[in-house]
Amino acid sequence: MSVQTILLDFSLDPARLGDESGQKTVFSHLETVLKDYVPNLILAADIKIDDGSLKLLTGKRGTTVSVRLFDRGLVTVNIEYYKEDSEEPLINFKSTKLLESQLQKYITVIKSQPYPSIKRCLFSKYYTTSDERLLEYDIDGVVFDERSPFQRVQVVHSRTFGNMLVLDDLQNISEADLIYTETLMQRGKESYEGKEIIILGGGDGALLYELLKENPKYVWMLEIDEVVMKACNKHLRSICGDVLERRQGRNYEIIVEDCMVTIDKLCSQNRKVDFVFGDLTDIPISESPGGELWEFMINILDAAFRVLKPTGKFMTHGNGATSPASLELYERVLNDMQPKVAFQKCKAFVPSFLEDWIFYQIGFHDQK
Repeated sequence: MSVQTILLDFSLDPARLGDESGQKTVFSHLETVLKDYVPNLILAADIKIDDGSLKLLTGKRGTTVSVRLFDRGLVTVNIEYYKEDSEEPLINFKSTKLLESQLQKYITVIKSQPYPSIKRCLFSKYYTTSDERLLEYDIDGVVFDERSPFQRVQVVHSRTFGNMLVLDDLQNISEADLIYTETLMQRGKESYEGKEIIILGGGDGALLYELLKENPKYVWMLEIDEVVMKACNKHLRSICGDVLERRQGRNYEIIVEDCMVTIDKLCSQNRKVDFVFGDLTDIPISESPGGELWEFMINILDAAFRVLKPTGKFMTHGNGATSPASLELYERVLNDMQPKVAFQKCKAFVPSFLEDWIFYQIGFHDQK
């Protein structure tokens, strides 16, 4: 079940909407066309607004239609109605296109734009790109939904991507996203055999699962959220195997606590490792490297390089390639670090993100 929202925008000569009489004439033509698509449509309210007018109509199956006329020559039409899953849509995208073409016959339209129906459900089918553009997914159900002390944890099912982990309404990883993990670890370019590795975060288990295939000496995974691991162990085993269930093996262990606590312990023991993976939050989208999230990112960088060998590397994900300003801020932070570091970056198209993602490989500046 969902509320279907159909949107149609168009523009015409502003002179035709410049006064109340012109707006009534345009609306009269528009109402005539709408009645062919929405049965039993009647005008319920006619409201004068400073920059135009708003008309509210009601029709069959509780359909509501709002028509907003702007005196600058813009008109928006929003149609909403409730639909059970078993019901046929009252108006589909094909109908919306026909509505658009009919309007062009009745009204001299300069430009018009119909949109596919937005399906507003009790669970979301929509997530955003890194630069906050709306993406619609073919999600047909929620298989896990629980709030931990740290975040809302969901696993939703997509017909294209399989099960997908969603944290605080942001897509994190799906069963189709092996490329994400392989690019983060630079598979085929870095050797992990016999190496000691720390994963900061990584609660979905995918990175740990793939690293263990490379025969490392030992891997510590430091994850704070038990609920994330519970959800992924049950619903994303195709990407994490049984590592989240066993929690410890011959050459790995999962430590459930704030990663900074464990880093401090290792540093006090003068332990140094070959690789640290930052599989935590994305680079914040902001205008300057300030605030709580940036402070957290900088603390993670400092912690990683305190526990790395001189030849070690910090491997992390950045953000979407469509967010260059925030990536530049992160690189400015890297360039200002002491002791100095050097970095490389690469990108990969991550299926469930529906966009290119940037990954960083960072080491001490004086590495040979």
